[in-house]
Amino acid sequence: MKPPPCVLTIAGSDSGAGAGVQADARTIHALGGYALTAITAITAQNTHGVLAWRAVPPALIAEQIAAVVNDFPVAAIKTGLLPGATAVKAVAAALPLGIPLIVDPVMGSTSGTLFLTKPGMNALRRHLLPRATLVTPNWPEAAALTDRAVRTFSEVETAANALLATGCRAVLLKGGHAPGKICRDYLVTANGHAQWFEGPRVATRNVHGTGCVLSAAIAALLAEGCNLENAVDEARAFLRQSLSKNRHLRLGRGAGPAFH
Repeated sequence: MKPPPCVLTIAGSDSGAGAGVQADARTIHALGGYALTAITAITAQNTHGVLAWRAVPPALIAEQIAAVVNDFPVAAIKTGLLPGATAVKAVAAALPLGIPLIVDPVMGSTSGTLFLTKPGMNALRRHLLPRATLVTPNWPEAAALTDRAVRTFSEVETAANALLATGCRAVLLKGGHAPGKICRDYLVTANGHAQWFEGPRVATRNVHGTGCVLSAAIAALLAEGCNLENAVDEARAFLRQSLSKNRHLRLGRGAGPAFH
């Protein structure tokens, strides 16, 4: 029996299971992979927001990564919440070479809790983005990482190219924060490929963890052997189907989880 492809997620734990390693693992398993985890932070959160959180010591994050990559055939890696510059550097130093890396630059929760300050962003740009196969920021994250406004679709293209200059191989600038009934994501690669992906927005309150689901799905599909463009397209379809399937479900009293 052929084993499933192993995907390592390096991210925070969400006690409400809507985002972070719980959402990543659920997504990876739904797409036929086997999820490995390195937890970077513990959060007390639910559908209303983050009530408290604590960072995992960077040395322990690195030890978690070493434990799994020295035992499992890791086929893809994704990062999410990295709580500070020291954690970013520890992760970058611990990552093995030659494995596709998806960086979801989580800086804070939708409810307003900040996880990554300016020194952490600088460390992300310097130490982790140059290692990335793909970086998946939303509009506010791209603005913070590039120190420029991202409020229009033309500014999206400019910001994505600025992120490419950090040395990553590709950028998927997500349009979930953009206005309008059509969600538009922009993919640009270091080899000159540029493409807009479009689709109608799904009317639902269950949008917690959508960025985690998308980046985890891309990682799982890359681990299966998909090329980057197809992985992005199929991951977007997976997320859209997940949102549509459970659009009327009520889990919790706030923004419910996006799950398949």
